[in-house]
Amino acid sequence: MLAQRTLKSLTKAVGVGLHSGQRVELTLRPAAPDTGIVFRRVDLPHPVEIVISALAVTDTRLASTVSNGSVKVYTVEHLMSACAGLGIDNLYVDITAEEVPILDGSASSFVFLLQSAGIELQRAPKRFIRVIEPVGVSEGEGDSAKWARLSPYEGYKLSFEIDFSHRAVDSTGQSVAFDLGTDSYIRDIARARTFGFTKDVEMMRANGLALGGGMDNAIVMDDYKVLNSDGLRYNDEFVKHKILDAMGDLYLLAKPLLAAYSAFRSGHAMNNKLLRALLANPSAYEIVTFDDEKNAPKGFATLARAW
Repeated sequence: MLAQRTLKSLTKAVGVGLHSGQRVELTLRPAAPDTGIVFRRVDLPHPVEIVISALAVTDTRLASTVSNGSVKVYTVEHLMSACAGLGIDNLYVDITAEEVPILDGSASSFVFLLQSAGIELQRAPKRFIRVIEPVGVSEGEGDSAKWARLSPYEGYKLSFEIDFSHRAVDSTGQSVAFDLGTDSYIRDIARARTFGFTKDVEMMRANGLALGGGMDNAIVMDDYKVLNSDGLRYNDEFVKHKILDAMGDLYLLAKPLLAAYSAFRSGHAMNNKLLRALLANPSAYEIVTFDDEKNAPKGFATLARAW
């Protein structure tokens, strides 16, 4: 049986929110089979749980936000991406503020936290959403066009193309494909950092956003070049971060996908719109398990090594 996964022990981190600048403590704890990934706002007088689902997403401006009533947690996509990359099915995320800490701006710190806690197989089958009919969403035309699609594929692969028309971005790779069955999430995707432009950062800070952002947790560019003294981690780090974000956004479906995702200039809003379009069409997908992990697509049965 291809089994569900959780952590062997709890692990903690302390950081600041990218947009709020607030100090936040994060505790990742094991959870029972079929729990899913659950955020718990433990800073409130009575802790409130937010169970991850595509329909729990209530805001996609600059980040993915999940809510339960008026209680929310935002900037969840990097942690969710790490969970997707390592195949974590069940997890409690205790958090002391309403924004997940940005840490180094990528998913690699979350990968380290999850691996340091150890990953445990559980006595329950991992459930997948297998796409059996293509589903797509799009917006705009011409230079403003953007789109995202899910197509049938017995595995999980993602392809993404960006188009920023910026000298620093144009000099790097602007399209990338990643296949969980042949590539390594930890090596190829997890270290890609979020990025922004100085002119946008100044505007966001004037509006009370990006208060925790800086060159220690983001790639920062002026009109011409990357300002970080250490340069880029990958020669196509910008588009790889978009793959990282997409993996996190798509994992808000609460189950791993068996599908091929492709996108052009997509973002958090488009990714969630795509998930809602999929769920609105029950004939486009089915829920499957694998009694023998040898029959599962490559990449899903391999456990990431512990640190």
